[in-house]
Amino acid sequence: MGRSIRERIGRLDLRALASDLDELGHAVLPGLLSRTECARTRALWKDPAAFRRRVDLARHRFGDHGEYRYLARPLPPLVAALRTHLYPPLAAVANSWAERLSSPHRFPARLAALAKQCREQGQSEPTPLILDYTAGGYNCLHQDLYGPLAFPLQVTIGLSQPGHDYRGGAFLLVEQRPRMQSRGDAVSLELGDAVVFPTVARPVRGVRGDVRATLRHGVARVQEGHRMTLGIIFHDARS
Repeated sequence: MGRSIRERIGRLDLRALASDLDELGHAVLPGLLSRTECARTRALWKDPAAFRRRVDLARHRFGDHGEYRYLARPLPPLVAALRTHLYPPLAAVANSWAERLSSPHRFPARLAALAKQCREQGQSEPTPLILDYTAGGYNCLHQDLYGPLAFPLQVTIGLSQPGHDYRGGAFLLVEQRPRMQSRGDAVSLELGDAVVFPTVARPVRGVRGDVRATLRHGVARVQEGHRMTLGIIFHDARS
């Protein structure tokens, strides 16, 4: 496995991470997971006991030719480690954003404290998920909201190799700034790469200071092959 998840995250350039989130609206963390870790995570798909809920994209009109499954507790050790150790540096960014947007809410420094806040809001179900798309599959633009409490950042990790396992299927982000037309980004995730992006909104610099830009994310149509990703969402869901 090489360095532990905690060590890998501890070596991240947090200044560069915050800068990319501010300038681009997302940040890519190359090679966060190894090839072996990606294969092990993909293999969870074959274990029904690993999941608490399945969602068919076409049935719910969320997209087509794909589905996602929410992992059950206890979370797989790798997923639990990612969630636990990614949270603190992202909480620092989230609190910086709250200050810039004059929001009184501040997020705790540790994931366990956020989980406690979620339970107080009736949100107790885990939200990490694995997403699976086949040829023709796509995911409509959306926001991952599961109750009144939502952590401002989340992470998607590529479990398949573009150009080898599939073609197309770029990760999409669309940002809407006040009184401006929407702006879109397409991110191609190599095997093991992670993208950090806003759950709902982020501050952007305007003429008279920071303003709130809202974001939605999705997946472009997979042209060929099979695409899988792991989603790390930090706030829990209502039952």
